[in-house]
Amino acid sequence: MIYALKNIITQVLMAGSFAFLFPMGLDKYVRVFRRRKRMEAMDFDLVIILSSALTILLCSMFSTSIFNYIPLNLGILPLFIGMLYGGYKTGLPLAGLCLLCDFIFNPNWTVLGLFLHTGLPLYPLLIWMSPKFRKGPLTEKINKLWLCLMPAMLLITAAPIIESPNLNLTDAGLVLIVLFYILTSMFTGGTLVYMIEFALEKLRLKEQVMGISEKYLREEEKLQQVIDATPISMVSVDHAGNITSINDTMMNLVKTKDPDLTKQDVLGYPVTMFVDIMGQDYINYRIVQALQGKKLGNELIRIGTHNYYISTSPLTNTHTGAIIGAVLAFQDVTELARLRSELENVERLSLVGQMAASITHEIRNPMAVVRGFLQLMKEKSPEALDHYYRIVMEELDRANGIINDFLSLAQNRIAEKEQWHLHTIISDLSPLLWADANLRGQTIELILDEKVPELSLNAKEIKQLVLNLSRNGMEAMEEKGQLTIETRLNDSFVELIIKDTGMGIAKSRQERLFEPFFTTKAKGTGLGLALCLSIVERHHGKISVESEEGKGTAFTIQFPVTDSWAGMI
Repeated sequence: MIYALKNIITQVLMAGSFAFLFPMGLDKYVRVFRRRKRMEAMDFDLVIILSSALTILLCSMFSTSIFNYIPLNLGILPLFIGMLYGGYKTGLPLAGLCLLCDFIFNPNWTVLGLFLHTGLPLYPLLIWMSPKFRKGPLTEKINKLWLCLMPAMLLITAAPIIESPNLNLTDAGLVLIVLFYILTSMFTGGTLVYMIEFALEKLRLKEQVMGISEKYLREEEKLQQVIDATPISMVSVDHAGNITSINDTMMNLVKTKDPDLTKQDVLGYPVTMFVDIMGQDYINYRIVQALQGKKLGNELIRIGTHNYYISTSPLTNTHTGAIIGAVLAFQDVTELARLRSELENVERLSLVGQMAASITHEIRNPMAVVRGFLQLMKEKSPEALDHYYRIVMEELDRANGIINDFLSLAQNRIAEKEQWHLHTIISDLSPLLWADANLRGQTIELILDEKVPELSLNAKEIKQLVLNLSRNGMEAMEEKGQLTIETRLNDSFVELIIKDTGMGIAKSRQERLFEPFFTTKAKGTGLGLALCLSIVERHHGKISVESEEGKGTAFTIQFPVTDSWAGMI
Protein backbone atom coordinates (compact mmCIF):
# COMPACT_ATOMS: atom_id res chain seq x y z
CA MET A 1 0.00 0.00 0.00
CA ILE A 2 2.87 2.38 0.82
CA TYR A 3 4.37 1.64 -2.59
CA ALA A 4 1.03 2.49 -4.24
CA LEU A 5 0.80 5.75 -2.28
CA LYS A 6 4.33 6.63 -3.33
CA ASN A 7 3.46 5.98 -6.98
CA ILE A 8 0.33 8.15 -6.70
CA ILE A 9 2.34 10.99 -5.14
CA THR A 10 4.93 10.65 -7.91
CA GLN A 11 2.20 10.99 -10.54
CA VAL A 12 0.75 14.00 -8.71
CA LEU A 13 4.17 15.64 -8.76
CA MET A 14 4.58 14.87 -12.47
CA ALA A 15 1.16 16.30 -13.24
CA GLY A 16 1.86 19.23 -10.94
CA SER A 17 4.89 20.16 -13.05
CA PHE A 18 2.34 21.76 -15.36
CA ALA A 19 1.82 24.43 -12.69
CA PHE A 20 5.49 25.44 -13.12
CA LEU A 21 5.89 24.83 -16.86
CA PHE A 22 2.90 26.98 -17.86
CA PRO A 23 3.81 30.23 -16.00
CA MET A 24 7.45 29.84 -16.97
CA GLY A 25 6.58 29.27 -20.62
CA LEU A 26 4.11 32.13 -20.56
CA ASP A 27 6.70 34.54 -19.23
CA LYS A 28 9.56 33.33 -21.42
CA TYR A 29 7.51 33.22 -24.59
CA VAL A 30 6.21 36.76 -24.20
CA ARG A 31 9.42 38.29 -22.85
CA VAL A 32 12.11 36.50 -24.88
CA PHE A 33 10.72 34.97 -28.03
CA ARG A 34 7.93 37.25 -29.15
CA ARG A 35 8.72 40.48 -27.24
CA ARG A 36 5.11 41.57 -27.58
CA LYS A 37 3.38 44.13 -25.44
CA ARG A 38 0.20 42.06 -25.22
CA MET A 39 -0.51 38.33 -25.04
CA GLU A 40 -2.41 37.12 -28.13
CA ALA A 41 -4.59 34.01 -28.56
CA MET A 42 -2.02 32.16 -30.66
CA ASP A 43 0.65 32.86 -28.03
CA PHE A 44 -1.53 31.38 -25.29
CA ASP A 45 -2.44 28.31 -27.40
CA LEU A 46 1.23 27.60 -28.10
CA VAL A 47 2.20 27.92 -24.43
CA ILE A 48 -0.68 25.71 -23.25
CA ILE A 49 0.06 22.99 -25.83
CA LEU A 50 3.79 22.90 -25.03
CA SER A 51 3.22 22.84 -21.27
CA SER A 52 0.55 20.14 -21.54
CA ALA A 53 2.63 18.05 -23.93
CA LEU A 54 5.66 18.06 -21.64
CA THR A 55 3.52 17.16 -18.64
CA ILE A 56 1.83 14.31 -20.54
CA LEU A 57 5.25 12.94 -21.50
CA LEU A 58 6.49 13.13 -17.89
CA CYS A 59 3.37 11.41 -16.55
CA SER A 60 3.59 8.69 -19.22
CA MET A 61 7.27 8.04 -18.62
CA PHE A 62 6.64 7.56 -14.87
CA SER A 63 3.31 5.75 -15.34
CA THR A 64 2.68 2.52 -13.42
CA SER A 65 -0.31 0.74 -11.87
CA ILE A 66 -1.97 0.18 -8.51
CA PHE A 67 -1.45 -3.39 -7.38
CA ASN A 68 -0.81 -4.28 -11.06
CA TYR A 69 -4.49 -3.70 -11.81
CA ILE A 70 -5.47 -0.03 -12.09
CA PRO A 71 -3.45 2.21 -14.53
CA LEU A 72 -1.68 5.07 -12.74
CA ASN A 73 -1.12 7.91 -15.23
CA LEU A 74 -2.28 11.48 -14.46
CA GLY A 75 -1.40 12.71 -17.94
CA ILE A 76 -5.16 12.95 -18.32
CA LEU A 77 -5.08 16.15 -16.21
CA PRO A 78 -2.94 18.33 -18.55
CA LEU A 79 -4.78 16.72 -21.49
CA PHE A 80 -8.21 17.75 -20.22
CA ILE A 81 -6.99 21.22 -19.17
CA GLY A 82 -5.36 21.76 -22.59
CA MET A 83 -8.59 20.74 -24.37
CA LEU A 84 -10.77 23.00 -22.21
CA TYR A 85 -8.50 26.03 -22.59
CA GLY A 86 -7.35 25.53 -26.17
CA GLY A 87 -10.34 23.95 -27.90
CA TYR A 88 -9.92 21.62 -30.84
CA LYS A 89 -6.76 23.39 -32.14
CA THR A 90 -4.91 22.48 -28.98
CA GLY A 91 -6.97 19.44 -27.99
CA LEU A 92 -6.46 17.34 -31.12
CA PRO A 93 -2.62 17.37 -31.04
CA LEU A 94 -2.63 16.71 -27.30
CA ALA A 95 -5.13 13.85 -27.70
CA GLY A 96 -2.93 12.29 -30.37
CA LEU A 97 0.11 12.59 -28.09
CA CYS A 98 -1.76 11.03 -25.17
CA LEU A 99 -2.94 8.06 -27.26
CA LEU A 100 0.59 7.59 -28.64
CA CYS A 101 2.11 7.64 -25.16
CA ASP A 102 -0.41 5.05 -23.95
CA PHE A 103 0.57 2.83 -26.85
CA ILE A 104 4.32 3.25 -26.13
CA PHE A 105 4.48 3.19 -22.35
CA ASN A 106 1.61 0.74 -21.55
CA PRO A 107 2.98 -2.85 -21.70
CA ASN A 108 -0.55 -4.30 -21.58
CA TRP A 109 -1.93 -2.10 -24.37
CA THR A 110 -5.27 -3.09 -25.89
CA VAL A 111 -7.81 -1.28 -28.03
CA LEU A 112 -10.38 -1.50 -25.21
CA GLY A 113 -7.76 -0.27 -22.74
CA LEU A 114 -7.10 2.69 -25.05
CA PHE A 115 -10.70 3.83 -24.60
CA LEU A 116 -10.73 3.16 -20.86
CA HIS A 117 -7.27 4.45 -19.79
CA THR A 118 -7.16 7.76 -21.76
CA GLY A 119 -10.70 9.07 -21.23
CA LEU A 120 -11.23 9.01 -25.00
CA PRO A 121 -15.08 8.99 -24.88
CA LEU A 122 -15.03 12.38 -23.11
CA TYR A 123 -12.90 14.22 -25.72
CA PRO A 124 -15.87 15.52 -27.76
CA LEU A 125 -17.51 16.82 -24.57
CA LEU A 126 -14.31 18.69 -23.60
CA ILE A 127 -13.97 20.36 -27.00
CA TRP A 128 -17.67 21.32 -26.99
CA MET A 129 -17.36 22.90 -23.54
CA SER A 130 -14.17 24.80 -24.41
CA PRO A 131 -15.64 28.17 -25.66
CA LYS A 132 -17.84 28.66 -22.59
CA PHE A 133 -15.13 27.32 -20.31
CA ARG A 134 -12.65 30.06 -21.26
CA LYS A 135 -15.19 32.83 -20.60
CA GLY A 136 -16.36 31.57 -17.21
CA PRO A 137 -15.10 32.49 -13.72
CA LEU A 138 -12.60 30.37 -11.77
CA THR A 139 -15.12 28.32 -9.77
CA GLU A 140 -17.13 27.53 -12.88
CA LYS A 141 -13.97 26.39 -14.67
CA ILE A 142 -13.01 24.07 -11.81
CA ASN A 143 -16.55 22.64 -11.69
CA LYS A 144 -16.52 21.95 -15.44
CA LEU A 145 -13.13 20.27 -15.20
CA TRP A 146 -14.38 18.09 -12.35
CA LEU A 147 -17.55 17.33 -14.30
CA CYS A 148 -15.44 15.79 -17.06
CA LEU A 149 -12.66 14.44 -14.84
CA MET A 150 -14.90 12.46 -12.48
CA PRO A 151 -16.39 10.06 -15.10
CA ALA A 152 -12.95 9.70 -16.70
CA MET A 153 -11.36 8.69 -13.38
CA LEU A 154 -14.22 6.29 -12.62
CA LEU A 155 -13.73 4.77 -16.06
CA ILE A 156 -9.97 4.38 -15.49
CA THR A 157 -10.38 2.81 -12.03
CA ALA A 158 -13.13 0.52 -13.33
CA ALA A 159 -11.05 -0.56 -16.34
CA PRO A 160 -9.72 -3.82 -14.75
CA ILE A 161 -13.27 -5.00 -13.93
CA ILE A 162 -14.51 -4.09 -17.42
CA GLU A 163 -11.55 -5.83 -19.10
CA SER A 164 -11.70 -8.87 -16.74
CA PRO A 165 -15.25 -9.35 -15.34
CA ASN A 166 -14.15 -12.30 -13.16
CA LEU A 167 -11.56 -10.21 -11.34
CA ASN A 168 -12.25 -9.76 -7.60
CA LEU A 169 -11.26 -6.25 -6.31
CA THR A 170 -13.09 -6.11 -2.98
CA ASP A 171 -10.02 -5.57 -0.79
CA ALA A 172 -10.64 -2.63 1.58
CA GLY A 173 -7.09 -1.34 1.18
CA LEU A 174 -7.44 -1.29 -2.60
CA VAL A 175 -10.74 0.59 -2.36
CA LEU A 176 -9.19 3.23 -0.09
CA ILE A 177 -6.22 3.64 -2.42
CA VAL A 178 -8.58 4.03 -5.40
CA LEU A 179 -10.63 6.66 -3.55
CA PHE A 180 -7.44 8.48 -2.58
CA TYR A 181 -6.29 8.33 -6.21
CA ILE A 182 -9.58 9.79 -7.49
CA LEU A 183 -9.78 12.55 -4.85
CA THR A 184 -6.11 13.46 -5.31
CA SER A 185 -6.60 13.67 -9.08
CA MET A 186 -9.63 15.93 -8.64
CA PHE A 187 -7.79 18.18 -6.17
CA THR A 188 -4.70 18.36 -8.41
CA GLY A 189 -6.84 19.24 -11.43
CA GLY A 190 -8.55 22.06 -9.54
CA THR A 191 -5.18 23.31 -8.30
CA LEU A 192 -3.75 23.35 -11.84
CA VAL A 193 -6.71 25.43 -13.09
CA TYR A 194 -6.21 27.82 -10.20
CA MET A 195 -2.50 28.13 -11.02
CA ILE A 196 -3.28 28.83 -14.68
CA GLU A 197 -5.78 31.53 -13.79
CA PHE A 198 -3.34 33.00 -11.29
CA ALA A 199 -0.60 33.12 -13.95
CA LEU A 200 -2.97 34.72 -16.49
CA GLU A 201 -4.17 37.30 -13.97
CA LYS A 202 -0.56 38.08 -13.10
CA LEU A 203 0.20 38.50 -16.81
CA ARG A 204 -2.80 40.79 -17.29
CA LEU A 205 -1.74 42.89 -14.31
CA LYS A 206 1.79 43.01 -15.67
CA GLU A 207 0.49 44.17 -19.05
CA GLN A 208 -1.63 46.82 -17.37
CA VAL A 209 1.34 48.03 -15.31
CA MET A 210 3.52 48.07 -18.42
CA GLY A 211 0.83 49.94 -20.32
CA ILE A 212 0.47 52.48 -17.52
CA SER A 213 4.26 52.82 -17.29
CA GLU A 214 4.63 53.31 -21.03
CA LYS A 215 1.79 55.81 -21.07
CA TYR A 216 3.38 57.63 -18.14
CA LEU A 217 6.75 57.70 -19.91
CA ARG A 218 5.16 58.95 -23.15
CA GLU A 219 3.26 61.65 -21.30
CA GLU A 220 6.41 62.58 -19.39
CA GLU A 221 8.34 62.83 -22.66
CA LYS A 222 5.61 64.95 -24.23
CA LEU A 223 5.46 67.18 -21.18
CA GLN A 224 9.23 67.59 -21.25
CA GLN A 225 9.11 68.45 -24.96
CA VAL A 226 6.38 71.01 -24.31
CA ILE A 227 8.41 72.52 -21.44
CA ASP A 228 11.54 72.56 -23.61
CA ALA A 229 9.65 74.25 -26.45
CA THR A 230 8.18 76.98 -24.29
CA PRO A 231 10.01 80.33 -24.49
CA ILE A 232 9.87 80.62 -20.69
CA SER A 233 12.99 79.44 -18.84
CA MET A 234 12.04 76.97 -16.10
CA VAL A 235 13.87 74.97 -13.43
CA SER A 236 12.43 72.87 -10.60
CA VAL A 237 14.03 71.73 -7.35
CA ASP A 238 13.14 69.16 -4.70
CA HIS A 239 12.51 69.87 -1.04
CA ALA A 240 16.29 69.77 -0.39
CA GLY A 241 16.98 72.41 -3.02
CA ASN A 242 18.50 70.03 -5.60
CA ILE A 243 17.64 70.60 -9.25
CA THR A 244 15.21 67.94 -10.58
CA SER A 245 14.43 69.31 -14.05
CA ILE A 246 15.47 72.15 -16.31
CA ASN A 247 14.19 73.03 -19.78
CA ASP A 248 16.24 73.90 -22.85
CA THR A 249 15.42 77.60 -22.67
CA MET A 250 16.85 77.80 -19.16
CA MET A 251 19.90 75.76 -20.20
CA ASN A 252 20.57 78.23 -23.01
CA LEU A 253 20.39 81.02 -20.44
CA VAL A 254 22.81 79.18 -18.15
CA LYS A 255 25.19 78.49 -21.03
CA THR A 256 25.66 82.21 -21.59
CA LYS A 257 27.73 82.09 -18.37
CA ASP A 258 29.25 78.61 -18.82
CA PRO A 259 28.99 77.27 -22.43
CA ASP A 260 30.34 73.82 -21.52
CA LEU A 261 27.53 72.94 -19.10
CA THR A 262 25.03 70.18 -19.95
CA LYS A 263 21.82 69.05 -18.27
CA GLN A 264 23.67 66.15 -16.66
CA ASP A 265 26.04 68.64 -15.05
CA VAL A 266 23.12 70.47 -13.43
CA LEU A 267 20.51 67.83 -12.57
CA GLY A 268 20.75 66.53 -9.01
CA TYR A 269 23.04 69.30 -7.86
CA PRO A 270 22.13 72.06 -5.39
CA VAL A 271 20.43 75.09 -6.83
CA THR A 272 23.10 77.25 -5.20
CA MET A 273 25.46 76.22 -8.01
CA PHE A 274 22.86 77.36 -10.48
CA VAL A 275 22.48 80.67 -8.67
CA ASP A 276 26.26 81.17 -8.68
CA ILE A 277 26.26 80.66 -12.44
CA MET A 278 23.44 83.18 -12.87
CA GLY A 279 25.19 85.59 -10.53
CA GLN A 280 22.01 86.61 -8.69
CA ASP A 281 21.74 86.03 -4.93
CA TYR A 282 18.16 87.26 -5.07
CA ILE A 283 17.19 84.14 -7.04
CA ASN A 284 18.39 81.93 -4.19
CA TYR A 285 16.33 84.00 -1.75
CA ARG A 286 13.17 83.52 -3.81
CA ILE A 287 13.71 79.75 -4.06
CA VAL A 288 14.17 79.50 -0.30
CA GLN A 289 10.93 81.42 0.18
CA ALA A 290 9.14 79.06 -2.25
CA LEU A 291 10.41 75.99 -0.38
CA GLN A 292 8.87 77.51 2.75
CA GLY A 293 5.50 77.66 0.96
CA LYS A 294 5.53 81.33 -0.10
CA LYS A 295 4.52 82.14 -3.66
CA LEU A 296 6.20 85.29 -5.01
CA GLY A 297 4.71 86.97 -8.07
CA ASN A 298 6.40 88.40 -11.16
CA GLU A 299 9.27 90.77 -10.59
CA LEU A 300 11.50 92.47 -13.14
CA ILE A 301 15.23 91.80 -12.75
CA ARG A 302 18.23 92.41 -14.97
CA ILE A 303 20.84 89.75 -15.77
CA GLY A 304 23.64 91.02 -17.99
CA THR A 305 22.09 92.96 -20.87
CA HIS A 306 18.70 91.24 -20.62
CA ASN A 307 15.58 92.00 -18.61
CA TYR A 308 13.56 89.13 -17.11
CA TYR A 309 10.31 88.65 -15.29
CA ILE A 310 11.04 86.14 -12.51
CA SER A 311 8.47 84.13 -10.55
CA THR A 312 8.77 81.33 -7.97
CA SER A 313 6.11 78.94 -6.68
CA PRO A 314 6.12 75.99 -4.25
CA LEU A 315 5.31 72.48 -5.47
CA THR A 316 3.00 70.58 -3.14
CA ASN A 317 1.65 67.05 -2.78
CA THR A 318 -1.99 67.28 -3.86
CA HIS A 319 -3.06 64.67 -1.27
CA THR A 320 -1.12 65.70 1.81
CA GLY A 321 -0.38 69.34 1.01
CA ALA A 322 3.28 68.84 1.94
CA ILE A 323 5.84 70.95 0.07
CA ILE A 324 7.88 68.68 -2.22
CA GLY A 325 9.84 71.30 -4.13
CA ALA A 326 9.71 74.61 -5.96
CA VAL A 327 9.71 75.92 -9.51
CA LEU A 328 11.55 78.96 -10.81
CA ALA A 329 10.54 80.62 -14.10
CA PHE A 330 12.22 83.33 -16.17
CA GLN A 331 10.58 85.21 -19.03
CA ASP A 332 12.89 87.26 -21.22
CA VAL A 333 11.17 90.59 -21.89
CA THR A 334 14.17 92.35 -23.42
CA GLU A 335 12.76 92.15 -26.94
CA LEU A 336 9.32 93.17 -25.70
CA ALA A 337 10.78 96.23 -24.01
CA ARG A 338 12.70 97.09 -27.18
CA LEU A 339 9.60 96.69 -29.34
CA ARG A 340 7.61 98.83 -26.93
CA SER A 341 10.26 101.54 -27.17
CA GLU A 342 10.32 101.27 -30.96
CA LEU A 343 6.52 101.45 -31.07
CA GLU A 344 6.62 104.66 -29.10
CA ASN A 345 9.23 106.01 -31.52
CA VAL A 346 7.10 104.93 -34.48
CA GLU A 347 4.08 106.68 -33.03
CA ARG A 348 6.13 109.86 -32.59
CA LEU A 349 7.53 109.54 -36.12
CA SER A 350 4.05 108.90 -37.49
CA LEU A 351 2.85 112.09 -35.87
CA VAL A 352 5.84 113.96 -37.29
CA GLY A 353 5.13 112.43 -40.71
CA GLN A 354 1.51 113.49 -40.61
CA MET A 355 2.56 117.02 -39.66
CA ALA A 356 5.18 117.04 -42.41
CA ALA A 357 2.64 115.82 -44.97
CA SER A 358 0.20 118.53 -43.94
CA ILE A 359 2.88 121.25 -44.09
CA THR A 360 4.19 119.96 -47.44
CA HIS A 361 0.67 119.97 -48.87
CA GLU A 362 0.24 123.59 -47.84
CA ILE A 363 3.62 124.56 -49.33
CA ARG A 364 2.42 123.62 -52.82
CA ASN A 365 -0.15 126.39 -52.88
CA PRO A 366 2.30 129.32 -52.45
CA MET A 367 4.73 127.58 -54.82
CA ALA A 368 2.03 127.47 -57.51
CA VAL A 369 1.38 131.19 -56.97
CA VAL A 370 5.11 131.96 -57.20
CA ARG A 371 5.44 129.99 -60.43
CA GLY A 372 2.46 131.77 -61.94
CA PHE A 373 3.89 135.20 -61.17
CA LEU A 374 7.28 134.14 -62.52
CA GLN A 375 5.64 133.23 -65.83
CA LEU A 376 3.98 136.68 -65.95
CA MET A 377 7.24 138.40 -65.08
CA LYS A 378 9.04 136.38 -67.77
CA GLU A 379 6.65 137.65 -70.45
CA LYS A 380 7.29 141.27 -69.44
CA SER A 381 11.06 140.90 -68.94
CA PRO A 382 13.82 141.15 -71.55
CA GLU A 383 14.82 137.96 -73.33
CA ALA A 384 18.25 138.17 -71.75
CA LEU A 385 16.65 137.15 -68.45
CA ASP A 386 14.78 134.09 -69.89
CA HIS A 387 17.65 131.81 -68.90
CA TYR A 388 17.31 132.79 -65.24
CA TYR A 389 13.54 132.44 -65.25
CA ARG A 390 13.85 128.97 -66.82
CA ILE A 391 16.29 127.81 -64.10
CA VAL A 392 14.02 129.13 -61.32
CA MET A 393 10.90 127.47 -62.76
CA GLU A 394 12.75 124.15 -63.31
CA GLU A 395 13.80 124.14 -59.68
CA LEU A 396 10.23 124.97 -58.64
CA ASP A 397 8.99 122.06 -60.77
CA ARG A 398 11.62 119.81 -59.24
CA ALA A 399 10.58 120.83 -55.74
CA ASN A 400 6.95 120.20 -56.63
CA GLY A 401 7.85 116.74 -57.91
CA ILE A 402 9.63 115.96 -54.64
CA ILE A 403 6.55 117.11 -52.74
CA ASN A 404 4.27 114.91 -54.87
CA ASP A 405 6.51 111.86 -54.34
CA PHE A 406 6.66 112.55 -50.60
CA LEU A 407 2.88 112.85 -50.37
CA SER A 408 2.43 109.61 -52.35
CA LEU A 409 4.81 107.86 -49.99
CA ALA A 410 3.26 109.34 -46.84
CA GLN A 411 -0.30 108.43 -47.75
CA ASN A 412 -1.38 105.16 -46.11
CA ARG A 413 -4.25 104.59 -48.46
CA ILE A 414 -5.93 101.37 -49.56
CA ALA A 415 -5.33 100.68 -53.24
CA GLU A 416 -8.51 100.07 -55.22
CA LYS A 417 -7.78 97.01 -57.34
CA GLU A 418 -9.39 95.44 -60.38
CA GLN A 419 -8.61 92.44 -62.58
CA TRP A 420 -5.86 93.59 -64.94
CA HIS A 421 -3.43 91.82 -67.19
CA LEU A 422 0.14 92.92 -66.50
CA HIS A 423 0.91 92.77 -70.21
CA THR A 424 -1.85 95.32 -70.95
CA ILE A 425 -0.29 97.80 -68.52
CA ILE A 426 3.16 97.26 -70.07
CA SER A 427 1.75 97.70 -73.60
CA ASP A 428 0.12 101.00 -72.59
CA LEU A 429 3.49 102.27 -71.32
CA SER A 430 5.53 100.95 -74.25
CA PRO A 431 5.21 104.04 -76.52
CA LEU A 432 6.35 106.34 -73.71
CA LEU A 433 9.24 104.07 -72.80
CA TRP A 434 10.32 103.66 -76.43
CA ALA A 435 10.28 107.42 -76.87
CA ASP A 436 12.57 107.88 -73.87
CA ALA A 437 14.85 105.07 -75.05
CA ASN A 438 15.15 106.51 -78.58
CA LEU A 439 16.16 109.91 -77.20
CA ARG A 440 18.92 108.20 -75.20
CA GLY A 441 20.03 105.87 -78.02
CA GLN A 442 18.95 102.81 -76.06
CA THR A 443 16.80 99.77 -76.84
CA ILE A 444 14.02 97.95 -75.00
CA GLU A 445 13.35 94.18 -75.07
CA LEU A 446 10.01 92.75 -73.95
CA ILE A 447 9.89 89.08 -72.88
CA LEU A 448 6.28 88.37 -71.91
CA ASP A 449 5.15 84.93 -70.71
CA GLU A 450 1.82 83.96 -72.29
CA LYS A 451 0.95 81.82 -69.23
CA VAL A 452 0.73 84.87 -66.96
CA PRO A 453 -2.90 85.26 -65.76
CA GLU A 454 -4.83 88.35 -64.84
CA LEU A 455 -4.05 89.81 -61.42
CA SER A 456 -5.82 91.97 -58.89
CA LEU A 457 -3.99 95.27 -59.52
CA ASN A 458 -4.31 99.02 -59.27
CA ALA A 459 -3.37 99.94 -62.85
CA LYS A 460 -2.35 103.51 -62.03
CA GLU A 461 0.07 102.43 -59.30
CA ILE A 462 1.55 99.58 -61.38
CA LYS A 463 2.13 102.02 -64.27
CA GLN A 464 3.97 104.31 -61.86
CA LEU A 465 5.99 101.32 -60.58
CA VAL A 466 7.04 100.17 -64.08
CA LEU A 467 7.75 103.73 -65.21
CA ASN A 468 9.92 104.55 -62.17
CA LEU A 469 11.99 101.35 -62.41
CA SER A 470 12.36 101.63 -66.20
CA ARG A 471 13.50 105.24 -66.10
CA ASN A 472 15.91 104.40 -63.27
CA GLY A 473 17.37 101.69 -65.50
CA MET A 474 17.64 104.05 -68.50
CA GLU A 475 19.34 106.71 -66.43
CA ALA A 476 21.84 104.12 -65.16
CA MET A 477 22.83 103.12 -68.74
CA GLU A 478 24.90 104.87 -71.35
CA GLU A 479 24.11 105.02 -75.06
CA LYS A 480 23.39 101.65 -76.71
CA GLY A 481 22.29 100.18 -73.39
CA GLN A 482 19.42 97.69 -73.33
CA LEU A 483 16.46 97.63 -70.94
CA THR A 484 14.70 94.28 -70.56
CA ILE A 485 11.16 93.99 -69.23
CA GLU A 486 10.25 90.36 -68.57
CA THR A 487 7.23 88.58 -67.07
CA ARG A 488 6.98 84.92 -66.08
CA LEU A 489 4.78 82.59 -64.06
CA ASN A 490 6.60 80.94 -61.17
CA ASP A 491 4.46 78.58 -59.05
CA SER A 492 2.04 80.81 -57.11
CA PHE A 493 3.70 84.08 -58.17
CA VAL A 494 3.88 86.24 -61.26
CA GLU A 495 7.31 87.81 -61.58
CA LEU A 496 7.99 91.16 -63.23
CA ILE A 497 11.70 91.67 -63.95
CA ILE A 498 13.12 95.02 -65.09
CA LYS A 499 16.80 94.67 -65.96
CA ASP A 500 19.34 97.15 -67.30
CA THR A 501 22.92 96.90 -68.57
CA GLY A 502 24.22 99.87 -66.57
CA MET A 503 27.15 100.17 -64.22
CA GLY A 504 25.44 98.31 -61.38
CA ILE A 505 25.16 99.19 -57.69
CA ALA A 506 27.77 98.52 -55.02
CA LYS A 507 26.91 95.89 -52.38
CA SER A 508 27.26 98.45 -49.61
CA ARG A 509 24.49 100.57 -51.19
CA GLN A 510 22.06 97.80 -52.13
CA GLU A 511 20.81 97.36 -48.56
CA ARG A 512 19.72 101.02 -48.37
CA LEU A 513 18.13 101.33 -51.80
CA PHE A 514 14.56 101.43 -50.52
CA GLU A 515 15.21 103.86 -47.67
CA PRO A 516 13.45 107.21 -48.16
CA PHE A 517 15.77 110.05 -49.31
CA PHE A 518 18.65 107.65 -50.05
CA THR A 519 19.78 107.97 -53.67
CA THR A 520 22.74 107.08 -55.89
CA LYS A 521 21.92 109.84 -58.40
CA ALA A 522 23.46 113.29 -58.38
CA LYS A 523 20.05 114.99 -58.58
CA GLY A 524 17.83 112.21 -57.20
CA THR A 525 15.28 112.70 -54.43
CA GLY A 526 15.60 109.24 -52.93
CA LEU A 527 11.81 108.75 -52.94
CA GLY A 528 11.31 106.80 -56.16
CA LEU A 529 12.31 103.33 -54.92
CA ALA A 530 10.69 103.93 -51.54
CA LEU A 531 7.47 104.71 -53.43
CA CYS A 532 7.92 101.53 -55.51
CA LEU A 533 8.29 99.49 -52.33
CA SER A 534 5.08 100.92 -50.85
CA ILE A 535 3.20 100.11 -54.09
CA VAL A 536 4.47 96.51 -54.06
CA GLU A 537 3.58 96.06 -50.38
CA ARG A 538 0.05 97.36 -50.99
CA HIS A 539 -0.28 94.60 -53.61
CA HIS A 540 0.98 91.99 -51.05
CA GLY A 541 4.04 91.39 -53.23
CA LYS A 542 7.80 91.33 -52.78
CA ILE A 543 10.56 93.31 -54.46
CA SER A 544 14.21 92.36 -54.59
CA VAL A 545 17.31 93.61 -56.38
CA GLU A 546 20.30 91.84 -57.89
CA SER A 547 23.17 93.94 -59.10
CA GLU A 548 26.79 93.48 -60.09
CA GLU A 549 29.09 96.36 -60.72
CA GLY A 550 29.94 96.72 -64.39
CA LYS A 551 27.20 94.31 -65.55
CA GLY A 552 23.86 95.89 -64.60
CA THR A 553 20.95 95.71 -62.20
CA ALA A 554 17.74 93.66 -62.15
CA PHE A 555 14.67 94.45 -60.02
CA THR A 556 12.32 91.47 -59.47
CA ILE A 557 8.75 92.02 -58.28
CA GLN A 558 6.59 89.06 -57.24
CA PHE A 559 2.80 89.36 -57.31
CA PRO A 560 0.75 86.55 -55.65
CA VAL A 561 -1.75 84.84 -57.96
CA THR A 562 -3.54 82.59 -55.41
CA ASP A 563 -6.36 85.06 -54.82
CA SER A 564 -6.64 85.85 -58.52
CA TRP A 565 -7.09 82.19 -59.52
CA ALA A 566 -9.42 81.34 -56.63
CA GLY A 567 -12.50 82.17 -58.70
CA MET A 568 -11.24 80.15 -61.69
CA ILE A 569 -10.78 76.86 -59.86
